[in-house]
Amino acid sequence: MSKGDRAKSAREKIKAQQAADRVRERRRKAVTYATVSVVAVAAVGLGAWYAASTSQAEQVGGSLPPTTVNPDGSVTMAQSGVTKPVIDIFEDFQCPACKQMEEVSGSTFRNLAAEGKAKVVYHPITIFSTDPTKSNSLRAGAAARCLTDGRQWVGFHDLLYKNQPSETAEGFTTDQMVAWAKQAGATGAGIDTCITGQKNVQAQLDYSAKVMKEQKLSGTPTVKLNGTALDNKVVFAPKDLRDAVTKAAK
Repeated sequence: MSKGDRAKSAREKIKAQQAADRVRERRRKAVTYATVSVVAVAAVGLGAWYAASTSQAEQVGGSLPPTTVNPDGSVTMAQSGVTKPVIDIFEDFQCPACKQMEEVSGSTFRNLAAEGKAKVVYHPITIFSTDPTKSNSLRAGAAARCLTDGRQWVGFHDLLYKNQPSETAEGFTTDQMVAWAKQAGATGAGIDTCITGQKNVQAQLDYSAKVMKEQKLSGTPTVKLNGTALDNKVVFAPKDLRDAVTKAAK
């Protein structure tokens, strides 16, 4: 083989080697990108799973814990002797976010009380200042004050949220609420006239103003654990909510 032929052969080998190197590099990058994509998808999937697991509403377990309607209109749910940790729930029956909270975390509040792991106190207030939301809220809040039996109050509370009217329409009519009170088992003398006569409107207004001032509330729902407001990310995540209460009990 001549010197020229040897040089040509060497150049061809170099080109072939370079071509092979380029193929290997493309393959390496493809594998790297695929691995990164799989990890990213896995991370997204894990995040979605965690979000779903923490936002899953608990099943209500056992019977309703002892529930007492207090003279000021608040309602305490707790096993005998349980004084802490204290969960204060500030809610407005016309508030859509309060309805969502009840749907997602309402069973967790009740389960914690039933398990003797917390003292739960409901504070139904009126935060709205314009109609129809203000009037709707006042009618509902005043009507709830007519029920003095704890179990009946809880049933009525649930029906108010289940039948919550739009924020742009008049709702919570007295006739509707009389029917819901009976559905909740409140058939005692004077319940109907208490609701239709709206005798507790001023008490609802006074209590709302007092609570909002003392608690420095800017809106509902607001949930406080031992006096400290919980982040709504925790309030709307039953698993995180339970963990926070369990930690506070230690």
